Amino acid sequence: MRLFAAVLPPEDVSQELAVAVEVLRGLPGAEDLRWTGRAGWHFTVAFYGEVDDALVPGLTARLERAAARTEPFGLALGGGGQFGHGRALWAGADGDLRTLRLLAERAEAAGRKAGVEREEHRRYKAHLTLARSGTAIDTQPYLEALAGFRSRAWTVGELALVRSHLPRSGVPGEQPRYEVVARCPTGAAG
Repeated sequence: MRLFAAVLPPEDVSQELAVAVEVLRGLPGAEDLRWTGRAGWHFTVAFYGEVDDALVPGLTARLERAAARTEPFGLALGGGGQFGHGRALWAGADGDLRTLRLLAERAEAAGRKAGVEREEHRRYKAHLTLARSGTAIDTQPYLEALAGFRSRAWTVGELALVRSHLPRSGVPGEQPRYEVVARCPTGAAG
């Protein structure tokens, strides 16, 4: 199964972001972007890709330990950015980014220790993907609109192991489906 570890924003924070995204969707050229759905809004902290079913219990146990060793921390959505000359537009994170990066390092290590093969290691950059484009676009109007955005802060109390089901129908605009496989509380280490 295709898996990743993520921090999921609370519903009311997603609602705040949805209001900001509606403004972005009204900007010129927005109709050419593939916008992500609210159900898919998350901060990926470690991407595992296709994981053999036999490895999932060990991965889950290691993620539980990694989350338990990480104290709950404050986070908010704030600002935005882009990757690949406008091929991905994202909302940023604000708050205790040091602890978020530590959680990402621990989640990545949990995958390695559980035997999950990964081709590459990338430096962690906290982001929540809002839209993608098949070609480079001018993101300046979107980034200006996101610059003043900041959601309410919340306390991250869990790390989620999430399964993604990629679209298979071939219908334009179809979104991946996400299923939480495990919820691992932060700060639960005794």
